[in-house]
Amino acid sequence: MTHPTNEPETPLIIRALRGQPTPRRPVWLMRQAGRYLPGYQRVRSQVGFLDLCRRPDLSAEVSLEPIERFGVDAAIVFSDILLPLEAMGLDVEFDDRGPLIPNPVRSREEVAQLQPFDPTVGTPWILETIERLCDALPRETPVLGFAGAPLTLAAYAVEGRMSKSLVGVMGLRWREPDLFADLLDRLAEATVPYLAAQARAGASALQVFDTWAGACSRADWERFALPPLQRVFGGVRRELGADCPPLVLYAKGTGAWMSELPRTGADAFSVDWRLPLAEAQDALGDAPVQGNLDPTALHGTPESVRAATREMLDGVAGRDGIVANLGHGVLVGTPPENVAAFVEEIQRA
Repeated sequence: MTHPTNEPETPLIIRALRGQPTPRRPVWLMRQAGRYLPGYQRVRSQVGFLDLCRRPDLSAEVSLEPIERFGVDAAIVFSDILLPLEAMGLDVEFDDRGPLIPNPVRSREEVAQLQPFDPTVGTPWILETIERLCDALPRETPVLGFAGAPLTLAAYAVEGRMSKSLVGVMGLRWREPDLFADLLDRLAEATVPYLAAQARAGASALQVFDTWAGACSRADWERFALPPLQRVFGGVRRELGADCPPLVLYAKGTGAWMSELPRTGADAFSVDWRLPLAEAQDALGDAPVQGNLDPTALHGTPESVRAATREMLDGVAGRDGIVANLGHGVLVGTPPENVAAFVEEIQRA
């Protein structure tokens, strides 16, 4: 895929995600809008989590807070990866223990009942939120869209309530592998128009989160998780053609087969903290990468955060295609001043 030449007006993050040189490392954080911020807490005291996701005015407000407070180089639309499951016919709830799906998918009949959906009808709020953010932000601060990967969506859909063992979804894999593959295929089919619609609404890059990819063996990942990811990335490219923005994959816990991830068709990769960022980029064939400070590092002191950030940056000195980020999302209870130290250290380097 060819990309436009490096132009000064192109946002730093988009240039980095295309593998182009940038005058400094662009930076954003996964879950940069969330419970650790006072503005988010104020909004959440007024509305429930799902109501917040479905209210474009409030979703845009909390999406903008980290831009205004820290000066990060991109806004990621505030939403949740599970909302497409609701549009496909599942009940999605959130409580103090996290997401809950009271009617999980565990049989052939339940899989068959999942419905394709039109994002303009099933999830219109995320599109309006992206439009609001694009209107509110300068050109140099792009909006990022996202979706859950088919495997990760399947994990929530089958488990109902997540557990570390994932015995529900992995049990389905072993009992009925064809049904498991069919479920992943249906989720991939729904994800393509969902991501394409976000790009048409104004998202300048799209990230697919595969948080539970590392629960698979390499063989199972190749057999079950890889084909639907290829369908997602290939399908979005076909939908958008020359207007397709950079497509990013975050596949947590896959360091053992990181060299296989480019087979998915993603343009760039967010990587967790288990490998040095340069080593991860080498394994990915010099593809653009995002990452990868351990999120727990932000629970130290501002001084220790700055030191860890410098060490991360020093490890990729002289390389192009680098976006500074965490190796996972900002953790609950992270001191905002430590997020500020992380961003400041990157932007002054």
